[in-house]
Amino acid sequence: MIGVFIGSLLGTMALGMPIAFALLLSGVALMFFLGIFDSQIIAQNLINGADNFPLMAIPFFMLAGEAMNAGGLSQRIVQMAMSMVGHIRGGLGYVAIIASVLFASLSGSAVADTAALGAILIPMMVKSGYDINRSSGLIASGGIIAPIIPPSIGFIIFGVTSGVSITKLFMAGIVPGVMLAVGLCVTWAIVAHKDKVQVAPRKSIKEILISIRQGFWALLLPVIIIGGLRGGIFTPTEAAVVAAVYALFVGMVIYRQIKVADLYQLLVRAAKMTSVVMFLVAAALVSSWLITVANLPAQVIGLLEPFMEHPLLILLMINLLIILIGTAMDMTPTILILTPVLMPVIQQAGIDPVYFGVLFIINNAIGLLTPPVGTVLNVVCGVSKISMEDIMKGIWPFLLVEVIVLILLILFPSLVTVPLKWFT
Repeated sequence: MIGVFIGSLLGTMALGMPIAFALLLSGVALMFFLGIFDSQIIAQNLINGADNFPLMAIPFFMLAGEAMNAGGLSQRIVQMAMSMVGHIRGGLGYVAIIASVLFASLSGSAVADTAALGAILIPMMVKSGYDINRSSGLIASGGIIAPIIPPSIGFIIFGVTSGVSITKLFMAGIVPGVMLAVGLCVTWAIVAHKDKVQVAPRKSIKEILISIRQGFWALLLPVIIIGGLRGGIFTPTEAAVVAAVYALFVGMVIYRQIKVADLYQLLVRAAKMTSVVMFLVAAALVSSWLITVANLPAQVIGLLEPFMEHPLLILLMINLLIILIGTAMDMTPTILILTPVLMPVIQQAGIDPVYFGVLFIINNAIGLLTPPVGTVLNVVCGVSKISMEDIMKGIWPFLLVEVIVLILLILFPSLVTVPLKWFT
């Protein structure tokens, strides 16, 4: 059964079929193998897959991200970071990292954040004398913080698929996300001295305060989201609605960069991105139902039975598997395919499911930087107009430090579990 499922999935993907349809056909192949083929089962599970209240958070966070970019929140965050650290040698790199963390706390989409940040900062960095390959690598590496710091679309999909609390996943992702940002800052400090660059003049205290005042409304959004979740004021889905309404309000009323005539195209862009994700989720839940019916998790547990008394070894094996899969598959389908298979193994081994969820999402986020599929890599290559080979020359120090952070989290679970207790 494992061979039929994996063989049909990889075979259809190798033929160039979109992943959502490959998931459906692998489910059909498994149904024929089990002798239970029924088109009504496929249709019913497709509908049930999309008809899920927590998944409503996805379109609203997508809309919030679009409103953030169109409404001027993104530019003001970058301007604020520039006023604070732009005068330091390598300052634009630190601006990119700070902005990545702030962007991550607004939208939760690695691709959207990377595209917005790359379009603003890469031309500025090249004009100031920074190496374009290294600059593009830094922007891409900072972009993957988005699925880790709340609100995270990756955590929402994992939480829905696994049944783990999305609020706890959000809170557990804060410290690992900050660790990734600190790791990137240290790495940038080491490599940035190679470039002979122009630095921006130091801003006065008055100018810094003005930039903070202009960016205040953008900074208030993550405070509202995290504070509301921490205080139990609203659920993650309700937080998404608040984020979308707030971003639209700020963009239309306060910054006045979104006009009523712009709303239609803004909503269409958010709907297109949402439809891709939601169809993937619906198709994957067909396979998820069949994986449960075929009892595949029990078979996987049986294969790993000799290692069940060694949780660290189980985690290392699983994370190595995810890294390999991440080179060939995007984040969302990886979460949807592997979660129903791996969660019973994690529970059997006595590993905290929230802690595993954080490791799982970080590993999948790193997969966005690994060729040939690397979605974030492709986005940055498109923005900076360089080849995949060139960006890999610049990204490897940052990719290495992110893998080191992942290894530290595997070896020291308290880095996730202890702050989680504080936040919840």
